[in-house]
Amino acid sequence: MLNIENSVVVIIDIQEKLVNAAGKYSPVEKVCKLAEAAKILNIPVLVTEQYPKGLGQTVEQLKNVLAADTCFVEKTGFSALLTPEFKDKLVASGKKQVVICGIEGHICVYQTICDLLAKGYEVYFVKDCSASRNKYEFKTGVDLIRQCGAKVTCLEIVLFEWLKTSKHPDFKLVQALIK
Repeated sequence: MLNIENSVVVIIDIQEKLVNAAGKYSPVEKVCKLAEAAKILNIPVLVTEQYPKGLGQTVEQLKNVLAADTCFVEKTGFSALLTPEFKDKLVASGKKQVVICGIEGHICVYQTICDLLAKGYEVYFVKDCSASRNKYEFKTGVDLIRQCGAKVTCLEIVLFEWLKTSKHPDFKLVQALIK
C-alpha cells in the first residue's frame, strides 16, 4: 500500500488544449483534489507540460491548488523520463512510490509508467484522475498499464491509503476534499 513517506505525485500534461480535447472526460476536478491532498500531507508533486507553446500551460484551476514548491517540467518526449530534468527531480525526491495521473492516458501517462516500472519504481495509476480524448483509447491504455505491472487505483483509495487511520492529524482536511 501507499505511504506518505515514500510517495511522490506525478501529474502529466493537464494543459489547456488537452483538457479541452478530453471534453466530458476531463479529470481536472479530481486532479485538483489529489494535488490539494498532496499539499496537505507534504507529498512532493512533479508536473509535466508537453510542448506548452502548442498545447498551452497547466490549467489555472490546478495551478491554484498546487504547493508553492511544485516542480514544473517542460517536455517534448512522450515519456517524462526522456526529459533529464524530470528524471533528476524524481531521483532527488528519494521516493519509490509514484502516484501518477494525467492526459493522455494512453500516450504520455502510459509511456511514463512503462519507463518508471523499468527503473524499479512502484507505480500507482490514478484512473479517475486521468483521461484521453477517446474513451476506447483510454480503456486500451488502462489495459496496457495493468499488463505492464502498475497498480490501477482511484483518488479515494489513494487518499485513504495515505491516511491509514481516521486518527491521522490531517484526516478531516483530506476527507473534506471528497465530501
